[in-house]
Amino acid sequence: METLKVSGETFHITDHASSEFERLFSDPTETAVFSLIDSILVVEDDVMLGESMIALLGTEDREFVYVPSVAEALLELEARSFNLVMLDYRLPDATGLSVMEWLRSRNRPEAVIIISGEDTIEAVVGGLRRGACDYLRKPYHPDQLRHAVDSALRKVELARSNEAMRSRLVQSERLHRYVVESSLDLIFTLTPDGRISYINTRVESLLGMPRHELIGQPYQRLLWEDDHDSGHFAMCERRTGGRSSANIELRLRRGNGMSGVDGFTPGNAFVTIALNSMGMYAGSDGNMPRRFIGTYAVARDISERKRAEEMIAYQAYHDQLTGLPNRTLFKDRLNVSIAQAQRRDSLLGVMFVDLDRFKLVNDSFGHAEGDKLLHGLATRLKRCLRRGDTLARQGGDEFTILLPDLASVDDATTIADKIFKELRPVFQIGGTELRATVSLGISIFPRDGNTADQLIQRADIAMYSVKTHGKNKYSYFQPEMDAAHMQRITLERELQRAIDRDELYLEYQPKYSMQHQRVVGVEALVRWCHPVKGEIPPVEFIPIAEDTSLIHAISDCVIEKACAQLGAWQRGPCQDMRLSLNLSPRDFDRDDIVERVASTARQYGIRAGTLEIEITESSLLHNADSVSQKIRLLRDQGIGVSIDDFGTGFSSLAYLLKLPVNSLKIDRSFVQELGLNCAQHPIVSAIAGVAQGFGLHMVAEGVETEEQVEALSAVGCDEMQGFFFSRPVSAEQITERLRLRAVA
Repeated sequence: METLKVSGETFHITDHASSEFERLFSDPTETAVFSLIDSILVVEDDVMLGESMIALLGTEDREFVYVPSVAEALLELEARSFNLVMLDYRLPDATGLSVMEWLRSRNRPEAVIIISGEDTIEAVVGGLRRGACDYLRKPYHPDQLRHAVDSALRKVELARSNEAMRSRLVQSERLHRYVVESSLDLIFTLTPDGRISYINTRVESLLGMPRHELIGQPYQRLLWEDDHDSGHFAMCERRTGGRSSANIELRLRRGNGMSGVDGFTPGNAFVTIALNSMGMYAGSDGNMPRRFIGTYAVARDISERKRAEEMIAYQAYHDQLTGLPNRTLFKDRLNVSIAQAQRRDSLLGVMFVDLDRFKLVNDSFGHAEGDKLLHGLATRLKRCLRRGDTLARQGGDEFTILLPDLASVDDATTIADKIFKELRPVFQIGGTELRATVSLGISIFPRDGNTADQLIQRADIAMYSVKTHGKNKYSYFQPEMDAAHMQRITLERELQRAIDRDELYLEYQPKYSMQHQRVVGVEALVRWCHPVKGEIPPVEFIPIAEDTSLIHAISDCVIEKACAQLGAWQRGPCQDMRLSLNLSPRDFDRDDIVERVASTARQYGIRAGTLEIEITESSLLHNADSVSQKIRLLRDQGIGVSIDDFGTGFSSLAYLLKLPVNSLKIDRSFVQELGLNCAQHPIVSAIAGVAQGFGLHMVAEGVETEEQVEALSAVGCDEMQGFFFSRPVSAEQITERLRLRAVA
């Protein structure tokens, strides 16, 4: 690509146009090049007379060539050009008129002065008719000769200047026409009544319309039908200068009768352009106003820019995964619907939908399959909605639904029922069938709020209430839910403060060996003593911590305090003391969890095999490959792993084959049902069989009666914990028991 600078403007010339540009503007015959020296050819058969003329006329800015005959003169003229030829009429081989005939036949520019002794009128008229600028008779006065030569050279200089100006004008016109015709912009002019008087060739590639068919046609032939009104004033612009129309966006219609139309498709029938137009006026003599002669316009194709702007705007208001409106667009539509509902005194509903156990899907099948599930869920939700409803993705696995113009609250119930019916068929995820469920909360305007934020928040509160009461159903917002929600938020804030102030502490529940008839270990249990509310049960604050990142801080606190205490016991009254502590499934999302536990154990000198981590069955299904790897790394560091609440969740037998766990813990729900007859409790017997079959240690929790002790002993469970033996107590109380045992 080449560039051309004209009056400070830079024009880019494509490769195929470069040769055309060179043809138009690089021809040496198109630009006159003149020397600063005047060259004069003297043709005189009298040598002395010729030399005297040269001596008389010679100056620094003149050069002379002398020849004595017509033949030699023609040879010089063929070889070069001269400014002036001083030509004798009578020459040995012909008259000077033959030289003038030669010059005229070749359209040569040289000026000619004839010098002759002939005094006939025919000679004078013959010379002047053939283009001589003067005729001098011999003998002549020197001043007369000088004057004639000076006058002839001035005429030559004037003709040269005129030719140079004409050449520049021709070249400028060609350049202007080339730039206009080769422009990527559409350039056209209109007559005063709005008809096309000129249009460049760009119209053919941009709109697919032959330019010759457009000349004389009204400008409406170019415009998209919907833009006729808006384009009227811009197309018939009369203003000039800073008041003229600039960057007016219009649409031009595309024809489909020509090949090679840029970007033409049946669904892309118009081109968006930015139009700059101004009026054209003929000059005046000062007494009459200027006469309007038409409109000059330049249209630039901005279709790509408009598509980019539309794409950016779309992405700003839509979810990229599902193509649904995002929370910003949803809130805008909700605000509009609220205003309409207020004017019409009607109802509208907001639904907050959360996909149950979505994290488990991501962890088990990968994020690509999780995205597939979200897309499939969005598709099914849309099937349940009316034409004017809006489904939006709030983010993650959360969706919101706007239900405007409800005749009654029952309409929202009908749609909720349709959603749960639509979700009954399974999804195909990761090559297997998956049944997806949702928790759904509903708020109603104006009953539950008058603003978009209130309605979304209260639908969210209702959804959370469903989450905490079993999932897979829907619920309308109730005022008491708000109080519970605020209580939860307050408790979350106070829990963060408790962590910062180190208000959490540990209690220890002993584990009793029936065979050795003594305490062989303890389980560390986290406790929170609120400075105002007193003791807050773990069942209240642990779920809150699980839903936030606070669980990590709590686990760090438990690991630190438990290891410090175990190290103190092992250095004091009981070297073989064992301790177990609980970790959340979310702790296994942390890349540093193994090192955090192991380094803390090393810091306090914990003996290998005496520290045990308790994990739930759900942890094994939660990102199974990663959890398995971390369990092995813990075992490699001398840290045991126990499956807590075994039998309450999904079957973990397949995992027991490949996971290096140490022990199984029988859940208290099974223990509480035990009596003297073990045969009546097949689950406990089955768990005992599994532990014995895999060579795992077995612990029972929640033991409260002697009958339960006997029943567990009967199935081979030696280690137990529960209120029958001891409630959770402080570290000091455990230390005192260990001291007394040592004394005994």
